[in-house]
Amino acid sequence: MWETRRVRKQYNLLPSAHGFDAWDVDRLVELSAQLPIEDVSLNEISEIDSAYWYLGDGTQPTVRSVAEHARLIEAVDVTFPIILNVDGRVMDGMHRVARALIEGRSSVKAVRFIVEPPPDYRDCDPSTLPY
Repeated sequence: MWETRRVRKQYNLLPSAHGFDAWDVDRLVELSAQLPIEDVSLNEISEIDSAYWYLGDGTQPTVRSVAEHARLIEAVDVTFPIILNVDGRVMDGMHRVARALIEGRSSVKAVRFIVEPPPDYRDCDPSTLPY
């Protein structure tokens, strides 16, 4: 088990029928704390080749936003495992995945939900989430 991190408020977003479903990452960390940690090949993470941070929520990959992601990738604590859903989709930890890619690693430590927790918000507008 690992301790809850002290990081910026964040949500895992997945497009839904009328907006996005959102999972509070703090809750995901708590719910996954007892799951076994495994090595997951970076080749298994399909989002690596997607616009993961730009899911059609109106954000664009500007120089400023890419620089912010670079800063987060550099500062990330790689001792925490990433969190995967039942299907292997990253729910938390894409900056740690990016760090592993930059460092030339072939895998990352991960925990995987056996039963996916329900989202905290359904069909929401990400700009209305409490940060």
